Amino acid sequence: MAASVAYHQSAVYLQPFLDVIRSDETGAPITGVALSSVYNILTVDVIHQNTVNVDDAMHMLVDAITSCRFEVTDPASEEVVAGVNNEYAFGSRHLENGSLNSEYDLQQLSTIPASNDSSVRAASGIDETTIGAFGRKEAVQYDLHLMTEPYGVPCMVEIFHFLCSLLNVSEHMGMGPRSNTIAFDEDVPLFSLVLINSVIELGGVSIQHHPKLLNLVRDELFRNLMQFGLSTSPLILSMAYSIVLNLYHHLRTELKLQLEAFFSCVILRLAQSRYGASYQQQEVAMEALVDFCRQKNFMVEMYANLDCDITCSNVFEELANLLSKSAFPVNCPLSSFHILALDGLIAVIQGIAERVGNGSVSSAHLQYTAGLDKNLVGDFLGNHDEFCVQVLHKFAGTFDFQDMNLDTALRLFLETFRLPGESQKIQRVLEAFSERYYEQSPLILANKDAALLLSYSIIMLNTDQHNVQVKKKMTEEDFIRNNRHINGGSDLPREFLAELYHSICKNEIRTTPEQGAGYPEMTPCRWIGLMHKSKKNAPFIVSDSRAYLDHDMFAIISGPTIAAISVVFDHAEHEEVYQTCIDGFLAIAKISACHHLEDVLDDLVVSLCKFTTLLNPSSVEEPVLAFGDDTKARMSTVTVFTIANRYGDYIRTGWRNILDCILRLNKLGLLPARVASNAADESEFSADAGPGKPITNALSSVQMATMGTPRRSSGLMGRFSQLLSLDTEEPRSQPTEQQLSAHQRTLQTIQKCHIDGIFTESKFLQPDSLLQLARALIGATGQPQKGNSSPEDDGTAVFCLELLIAITLNNRDRIVLLWQGVYEHISNIVQSTVMPCALVEKAVFGLLRICQRLLPYKENLADELLRSLQFVLKLDVRVADAYCEQITLEVSRLVKANASHIRSQLGWHTITSLISITARPEPSEAGFDTLSFIMSDGTHLLPTNYILCVDASKEFAESRVGQVDRSVRALDLMAGSVDCLARWAHEAKLSMNEEDAVKMSRDIGEMWLRLVQGLRKVCLDQREVVRNHALLLLRNCLTGVDGIPLPYGLWLQCFDLVIFTVLDDLFEIAQVHSQKEYRNMEGTLILAMQLLSKVFLQLLPDLSHLTTFCKVWPGVISRMGNYMKVKVGGRKSEKLQDEVPELLKNTLLVMHLRGVLVQKSGSDEDGLWEQTWLHVNKIAPSLQAEVLAQILVQSHPQEVLAVVGRVQ
Repeated sequence: MAASVAYHQSAVYLQPFLDVIRSDETGAPITGVALSSVYNILTVDVIHQNTVNVDDAMHMLVDAITSCRFEVTDPASEEVVAGVNNEYAFGSRHLENGSLNSEYDLQQLSTIPASNDSSVRAASGIDETTIGAFGRKEAVQYDLHLMTEPYGVPCMVEIFHFLCSLLNVSEHMGMGPRSNTIAFDEDVPLFSLVLINSVIELGGVSIQHHPKLLNLVRDELFRNLMQFGLSTSPLILSMAYSIVLNLYHHLRTELKLQLEAFFSCVILRLAQSRYGASYQQQEVAMEALVDFCRQKNFMVEMYANLDCDITCSNVFEELANLLSKSAFPVNCPLSSFHILALDGLIAVIQGIAERVGNGSVSSAHLQYTAGLDKNLVGDFLGNHDEFCVQVLHKFAGTFDFQDMNLDTALRLFLETFRLPGESQKIQRVLEAFSERYYEQSPLILANKDAALLLSYSIIMLNTDQHNVQVKKKMTEEDFIRNNRHINGGSDLPREFLAELYHSICKNEIRTTPEQGAGYPEMTPCRWIGLMHKSKKNAPFIVSDSRAYLDHDMFAIISGPTIAAISVVFDHAEHEEVYQTCIDGFLAIAKISACHHLEDVLDDLVVSLCKFTTLLNPSSVEEPVLAFGDDTKARMSTVTVFTIANRYGDYIRTGWRNILDCILRLNKLGLLPARVASNAADESEFSADAGPGKPITNALSSVQMATMGTPRRSSGLMGRFSQLLSLDTEEPRSQPTEQQLSAHQRTLQTIQKCHIDGIFTESKFLQPDSLLQLARALIGATGQPQKGNSSPEDDGTAVFCLELLIAITLNNRDRIVLLWQGVYEHISNIVQSTVMPCALVEKAVFGLLRICQRLLPYKENLADELLRSLQFVLKLDVRVADAYCEQITLEVSRLVKANASHIRSQLGWHTITSLISITARPEPSEAGFDTLSFIMSDGTHLLPTNYILCVDASKEFAESRVGQVDRSVRALDLMAGSVDCLARWAHEAKLSMNEEDAVKMSRDIGEMWLRLVQGLRKVCLDQREVVRNHALLLLRNCLTGVDGIPLPYGLWLQCFDLVIFTVLDDLFEIAQVHSQKEYRNMEGTLILAMQLLSKVFLQLLPDLSHLTTFCKVWPGVISRMGNYMKVKVGGRKSEKLQDEVPELLKNTLLVMHLRGVLVQKSGSDEDGLWEQTWLHVNKIAPSLQAEVLAQILVQSHPQEVLAVVGRVQ
């Protein structure tokens, strides 16, 4: 039935509804109902393209909708009507399928909105594939073809043009171009803006394929948006900004300069109060800016396309600065506007953070660089200097005057600088302008001189018309008359000059342009220049997810951003705002670390540490409870240590602030137990704690009453295992529930910080960061003071030293980086300490521990490490006495664990020096045990440490305090080392070349001589057992050297330095000292004589051939004579009286049998034979006859061997 009716009477059926829509007397509610009814009729196919007389029905429908009027009643109802109209525009698919073909139809359709994007393409016969197949020229030609069709693109162009015309401000109210408010009835422009926004949302992407539509958007739409973007109406502002946002989404590649102009001339002006904008306008503008900032790639595209283009303004930088400044609450409480700006700022930062880890004088500089002084630029350009003239012409060449009116071009040119006042400078400037203008837009001008003269005339007219001091104004006729015959001798067209005259009269050329520091208005002249510039502008760069430009962007905004977020964080009172700021801080830290911006990260750490309250002087009685109640402080603390653990590689000077926070927590007793020792030795802790045991905190609710008390000293070698010290003698009140809660929050905060991880994971820090951390620890310790430091300062110094040792041990592979600073710090502590204390104890044993742990891994640094231990030898006597035994034990552990890694003489010198000082005054059993470990079996005895160990053994042997047995064992160590000398000599002979073997033999001889010299000294010991044992061992070392190739010269030295010297010293002791001081010296002297006789006879075959034998033998026989006469205890020794002649007799017999002591014919009185018997007669007068008689009876060589045997 309905279909039948529609078939015959479709126009009649619609007529009642259309009359209501056309009526001026119906209100918005009734009009809305009528529109909805018609819309429903169309959507249920009551009327369709096959309906009879459908064209008449469509004519009526188009006429009614475009003539829609209603009485102004309720704004809400009016919005409903606007919405229904919008549905007509973009919901109905029936309007595009009619058979309209008349001019009237097309004109009427100029007010009928087309459907969505797909509808346009369907009506036009275009699909995405077809569009993609065309290039730019083909698209233009195809678009022209489509414009001849009755539907689709022609309809859309007319509709869009109509909607834009509704926004034409000057037509509606005749407002000047410099006005920045929209004060008339907002219904019409708002209606138009809503429809335009829908067009852009639904069909924005396709607009770029149709040049006519795109040109409307570029020019007319954007020009009007620039005006409405400064409106006083929040609704209009919001809708204008929404349109620009949609245009950015869909058409930003085609609107580069338009977007630049909008942000420079609208957003940046309106969002600041200094340009007269109301708070409401500022807030709407800021909301729009934040919406833009939330677009993932908005800021990076602004930077890439505008800031990086010398011909464009720095929109990114200006927007970021605007957000930063707007977030600052200056002399006012924090408001929603500040929070809004903060949201935008953090959106920018988080956008950059999300991309982390993905990848001469210029003339253009003068034109496009913001902030330049326009007066100075004008003076520079007008200067007569050759260089300035060159720059002026280059400067003029940067302008594009193509197809531009002369007055427009002149306006554009003079806006970039202030025209100088001197006539000659003005002439030079206008000559450069005229030359450039004539080159690009000659139009009707005959030559560049015509352009110059006319430019002069325009400047004069501008001054005449707009200078208030000029009373009589120039008329149009005057202006035309003044410009006769300037065009190559001919006149310019009168219409042309008249147009110039009226243009100047209506719109002044500003010869004093705005300075670059502010944000300019968009004048018609500037808009014309922008449109000309856009024709030749570089293509828009669409950003991807890679961080090509983020480093430069972040470097620009990091400082203001940190400051802005910090100020908001400081003024904020709600946890949601706290978290927003914290998110911003963490994003900044992430970006700084990724782009290696250490200074930025340091600034961030400094700012955050201030909010922890840990660095503030404590003015509260219970700082721990106050910390637990301060949400901002706890969140800041967690953030600081989160940054330190995540991005410590790029922290430099910020380590000092972080360390100050750690020290404050330590003083308050808030650090986890064993934090320093955990860092120093994880394996040691795990052994103590057992597998799977968590790190527990020594704090408990029982300790709540002492939470404000700083940690007390826990002993010299304390590990800070206690967090608080409890004085059980004082009464304690039970904590309240509030205190317990605050305490629990504090513990949870510290646990989240993972402070120990900073030090245990320091082995992964970058070298520069690690070095700065070490320096911060050294700096926090302060300069050691002799006796002036407080216990609290000592505790801090010890704690810092523990942490310093910890990171040193954890970075053994990079010890070279840290060693110098660590050593100098410990050395300063040792040298400045005169009394035992925890600090010097930690320094001494910490360094010993470092050496012990690092020697196996850093053999190239072994000498440096061991040499550092020499400062122990310089300890104050009181300090050394207090820690002597502990030092010895540590040295013993070091040697036993690392003896095989100590190879240099320098290293062994340090070790043996440390061992030697333990020998006196009271020998250390640990020290001697260490020495025995080195020398026993010769395993660790080396040519490099041989002499050092022998000297150290001598020190123990000579020590007269303690057990004699230790001295005897020390002598045995010395004598036993001869076997090592023999082994080394044998190995050298087998494995070395001749030159090296000779050198090694010489070195071994020196070692042997040093050994026997050491034994010689012990032979003078007061203790009989030690003395006699030393003589016996000395004799063995002198006679048991068959495997050691000792040169004869060395033996001569040995007689002089060792044998003769020990005999003389013993002789003197026997003569001078009493029996109480040196008991049984008689036995010692006999052993000495036996040593002399045995060594001499063993060496006789070799010594007798030397020319110096005549010196050795007199020395031997003279000392025998001395011992014959010696008085022990005031009387001669009977035993020596018997022993010496017998030894001398055997010596003489062997010398004779060896052919050494024989009478030679013709010998004089100085001969060996005569001198020998001369000495013998002095010793024992009867001995000569006895020896000569026995010589006479000797007839066989075998008897020589028998005599020698008796001597031995």
